[in-house]
Amino acid sequence: MTSDLDTSETRAAVEPPAEPRPSKRRRSDAAPAIGWRGGLRFVWTQITSMRTALVLLFLLALAAIPGSLVPQRKISPIRVDDFITAHPVIGPAYDKIGMFAVYSSPWFSAIYLLLFVSLIGCIIPRVGTYARGLRTPPPRTPRNLARLPAYESRTVDGPDDPRVEDILDQAQADLKSARYRVVRTEDSVSAERGYLREAGNLVFHLSLLVLLLGVAINGMFGFRGTSVVVVGQGFSNTLTQYDDLTAGAAFRETSLEPFTVLVKNFAVKFETGDVQRGAARLFRADVEVTEGAGGTPKAETLEVNHPLNINGTTVHLVAHGYAPKVTVRDGDGNVAFSGPVVFLPQNGNFMSAGVIKAPDAAPKRLAFQGLFLPTAVVTSADSAPVSAFPDALNPALLLDIWSGPPKAETGRPENVYSLNTDGLTQSKKPDGQPVRFALQPGDTYDLPDGLGTVTMDGWERWVKLQVGDTPGMPIALVAIGFAVLGLCLSLFVRPRRGWVRVRGLDAETMTGGAAADDEVQGSGSRVVEVGGLDRADARAGLTEDVAELADRLVGGASARGKPAGPVRSEHR
Repeated sequence: MTSDLDTSETRAAVEPPAEPRPSKRRRSDAAPAIGWRGGLRFVWTQITSMRTALVLLFLLALAAIPGSLVPQRKISPIRVDDFITAHPVIGPAYDKIGMFAVYSSPWFSAIYLLLFVSLIGCIIPRVGTYARGLRTPPPRTPRNLARLPAYESRTVDGPDDPRVEDILDQAQADLKSARYRVVRTEDSVSAERGYLREAGNLVFHLSLLVLLLGVAINGMFGFRGTSVVVVGQGFSNTLTQYDDLTAGAAFRETSLEPFTVLVKNFAVKFETGDVQRGAARLFRADVEVTEGAGGTPKAETLEVNHPLNINGTTVHLVAHGYAPKVTVRDGDGNVAFSGPVVFLPQNGNFMSAGVIKAPDAAPKRLAFQGLFLPTAVVTSADSAPVSAFPDALNPALLLDIWSGPPKAETGRPENVYSLNTDGLTQSKKPDGQPVRFALQPGDTYDLPDGLGTVTMDGWERWVKLQVGDTPGMPIALVAIGFAVLGLCLSLFVRPRRGWVRVRGLDAETMTGGAAADDEVQGSGSRVVEVGGLDRADARAGLTEDVAELADRLVGGASARGKPAGPVRSEHR
């Protein structure tokens, strides 16, 4: 009788094996799709990696470069318009991609926000890891301490040598005095220190995050502007009073604190001796500050590096110069212009350049371009006068004459410190040289061709005030301080682990009833093992510290004049 098993075995032996068919991979064997959650998790992992944070930080620095090379619309709209006019191809292209408003452009904001998110994603997991590490005791003593990079062993012989408890107590006390966290077991001591290193890293990254927050607050709500004020005149904290203004995206005109600053006097002193002649010795402005509408004026003193703080708005004294007082009468005898004109210093002796404009003069509009010399000196008959000292000891005003037909008002602002000569003609002598003349206080010059007269009435000083509010600056300064502290901790704190084990003891001195090796028990010897491990980059001193600790632990026997036994040292 044949069984089914015999039939199947016989059939398998007689019939040739079937050719293997190509296997088709079933859908269930394919790699599973990660899904939208997995995709988000992957993107989050990439964004929050430290490598991405460093790349974003580099991109942020790179993206800020065009802001200093290309004129910005908030700082100088006239220069932006001139740039677009001078570059008809790349100018409109720059405008479309936000090159004239770099710091508020979408691409710069995207890099900034991504860096912010990346730092947050880097810090949060590390804070949790660090918190768990603080609660975790030092690791147990390894089975083979000799495999550690730094290892020392001391063998102590004799029945009168220190007991295990004494050696471990000494090890625990020494390690605690060295600021280690210590865990004591029956025959060993585990220790670890350097937890502040990771705390320093976290403080540094948190400070960087807070610093970015402070800069963002400044960029959103802060503002800074300047205004040139002639002595005797005042400044009101309104938009129309600023010569230039840089403000954040969230800045509004209502954010300006209402106050006025009246510059009553400006005291200047220069060195008159042979050493450092002309060097500044005193710049002090006596001002009168009125806060709010109908406030009571109060006298204040404004000096360099000693700003005024008016309800959170700071007022700095940043520059000064001269403003010659001029009266221009046109060809009809009418006063076309009268008052001080600000001239900008060109060198250390305050030779200043400026422009006087009388667009309403008749029958021709007038303009004058020239120099103001506080202490005019003529070195030779053929050379032009120069200023020999920054103080106004011998003031003189040198001017060229420009005239032209009346010009229709366009409403477009013009630079008060430069002259657009389109439509103007320079007055010249018969030999073709420009007409130039010099005035001192009280002098009057008759312009050629009946254009009128120019009188220098005197001169005044002017001061340049910088007014601004930086609400994020205190946050940024505190963040920088903590960043330096965290960086110092991460650089100078040395995370290290150490272990001390005593083995091979007599049964009478064993703690906790631990069994000793029979051969070692018979000899009554004790072996003190000390191992160490640096958790950071390789630093000098680990081997020496381990050897010094081992010597201290067996020093009791040496102090009594007994041999400490053979010493084995291994350095890796």
